[in-house]
Amino acid sequence: MESKGAAPALVATGIACRRAERLLFRELNFTLAPGQVLMLRGPNGSGKSSLLRLLAGLLPMAEGELSWRGRKVGAERAAYRADLAYLGHLDALKPQLLVRENLQFWAELIGATMPVDNALAKVGLAPCADFPAQHLSAGQRRRFGLARLLLKPVPIWLLDEPSTALDANGQKLVVDLITRHRAAGGIAVISSHDDLALAQATTLVLGASAGGAA
Repeated sequence: MESKGAAPALVATGIACRRAERLLFRELNFTLAPGQVLMLRGPNGSGKSSLLRLLAGLLPMAEGELSWRGRKVGAERAAYRADLAYLGHLDALKPQLLVRENLQFWAELIGATMPVDNALAKVGLAPCADFPAQHLSAGQRRRFGLARLLLKPVPIWLLDEPSTALDANGQKLVVDLITRHRAAGGIAVISSHDDLALAQATTLVLGASAGGAA
């Protein structure tokens, strides 16, 4: 990862998103340097999840430009995607496989640098490693998603409601993981209805008339 104090890493300039002929937002601008967090706020339907999917390369931009490490993402799409991890609403679990087997699949897919059992232990799922995934609770499924983030360090985390279904200890885990990610020079863009205690996070309100980060 880049060190703190490096030049701004992720830059959005005038980006817009349209879904089913509806313009969700436009003229959206922000700059994120290593160690920074952008919190997305706004009512349901304002485009928070769509913005995360757009940043992950899963939705096209209607307008604007996204740059990473000083280069346009469109020209360096494979390198950009290799530098990010996206945690969406789906748990990405095959119910018949064991929890360990599910995570091993992801580990092999992305070329993990952390052993699967270590990642499970860090999110409190070690006792469930040999359970069929279909027996996990909603909170445990979310912890599994957090374990996927730990398999391989990448500079950008895109997190859609990372603390949903988690109890107080689980929410603290989320904050701790994000804090460590930032300390290592990572950046994060997060949509959350929970009041995560993240120091010095920038807030971007969607559904407002302004297009910049506040």
